[in-house]
Amino acid sequence: MSPRFLAALALLAAAVLTACVPVQHSAGHSEHHDDFGTPVGARTVARGGELVMGLSSEPDRLDPTTSSSLYTRYVMSTICEKLYDLDASSTVVPQLATALPTISPDGLTVTIGVRTGIVFADGTPFDAGAVAISLRRHYTLKTSQRTSEMGPIASIEAPDPAHVVLHYKRPFAPITAALADRAGMIMSPAALAREGDNFGDHPVCVGPFKFVERVPQTSITVERDPRYYDAANVHLDRITYRIMADANIRAANLRSGDIQVADTISPQDVDALAKDPGLKVLQSPSLGYQGVTLNTGNVDGVGKPTKPIDTPLARDPRVREAFSLAVDRQTLVDTVFNNWFDPACSPVAPQTPYASPASNACPPFDPVRARQLLAEAGVPIPYPVTMQVSNTQDQLRYAQALQASVAEGGFDLKIVPVEYSTLLDVQKRGTFEALMLGWSGRIDPDANTSRFLTTGSGGNYGGFSSSALDDLLARASRTTDTAARTELYGQAVRLIQQQNPIVYTYRLRNLTVHSTRVAGIEVYSDGVVRLGKAAFLPDQEG
Repeated sequence: MSPRFLAALALLAAAVLTACVPVQHSAGHSEHHDDFGTPVGARTVARGGELVMGLSSEPDRLDPTTSSSLYTRYVMSTICEKLYDLDASSTVVPQLATALPTISPDGLTVTIGVRTGIVFADGTPFDAGAVAISLRRHYTLKTSQRTSEMGPIASIEAPDPAHVVLHYKRPFAPITAALADRAGMIMSPAALAREGDNFGDHPVCVGPFKFVERVPQTSITVERDPRYYDAANVHLDRITYRIMADANIRAANLRSGDIQVADTISPQDVDALAKDPGLKVLQSPSLGYQGVTLNTGNVDGVGKPTKPIDTPLARDPRVREAFSLAVDRQTLVDTVFNNWFDPACSPVAPQTPYASPASNACPPFDPVRARQLLAEAGVPIPYPVTMQVSNTQDQLRYAQALQASVAEGGFDLKIVPVEYSTLLDVQKRGTFEALMLGWSGRIDPDANTSRFLTTGSGGNYGGFSSSALDDLLARASRTTDTAARTELYGQAVRLIQQQNPIVYTYRLRNLTVHSTRVAGIEVYSDGVVRLGKAAFLPDQEG
């Protein structure tokens, strides 16, 4: 590691220390103990009150079909239930479904029993017919981000009010996990008919709360839905999600009591907040990753046919491999995030059953080899790359450290900060060379891989296309054998690390802080902050 890189990191660390003097953690993270929060259960809680959450980024449109934002998932978790959900142990459990799917021996027919006798927030009856309408929209809408998550569906039907049947062209093992996220969110057919493509402006689903209003760049408000089938266990009157992009402001508002919960707490703040007797830190490992997507073919927008981009970074895998080798993953996370986060080199979460030595393998930090590859590719050194990144403090801090790291490998990285919501639009339109953004992750690796890397997928923001990778991921999706899938995903990771359409950098921990005046806030490894059954403790209404 060169003096230049060390000096840059020292300056970064000095700036961080000047801001808040965090406690340094030892490598290995043995002191980080998971705390997902606990349900209210039998505790005595107050009835009513308004809970205010400081939301670190503004969600995109509140439409489960088209959304690509983690923060939209936070809001939708209170107003739009799914066929399935995850529990604290990352097990898929029924929510609007009555049981796990029944799958035919040939894997081509998936039958799902659904609740009856309940209604959407607008009073429309909930039944299998309504479910089928939502699932068809998720699968067929041109702007859908769910299509690839649902697999090769031939048809969707509701043979009776209590059952939905998915017919597949080929077996698709990840479907149950997909229906535990936005692909499984069911929307009121009356609202869909009325709002059409504008459903996200006035979303109506089944949930403990219902949508009230949105003030762009400021707040989103929901209120308790008296029609909800489990309304007796919904305690709050209202929840306001207040947009607070600045981590310092979220921390200050937690301490003052102006907000009762905040997500994405910075590792620079979490140690001090943990010492506050009026606050509680929730932390969980992430199923997702953070990384740099390199645009190799997204010219006309995501999902459109890819086109060649005539730059060395886009057309020559040696240049992309050099970039990956120039990333000192361990030093960056330890320095920028005080050892709270972990290096990541793969889309396969290491705590899942599909992880293997192949999927966990990490390219070394080798700036010498990076420069050799650039020389072999015949490009000028330093080679310029423009990277767009969210303008939040932690993301900018990491980007600046990354800039120093890759400089050692022969890259001149230009950082362009943009608003988070703008970044989501940029990645869909393909108006970027490199883009630093994360994915909150799913329990099935198909949703961490196929969505972003399969040719033509609605989430393939870099426009990458590889028939070999397409084949591996398709084969992995067709089998239910865990060992076979693990082997195939290991092969896929090896190919990804040869081509580097996404350079994986680190895996965060979900850090959420809430006031001890409230109970029932939960955050699992899927990253969603669950507020639907939260409550103030007695005499603590807000």
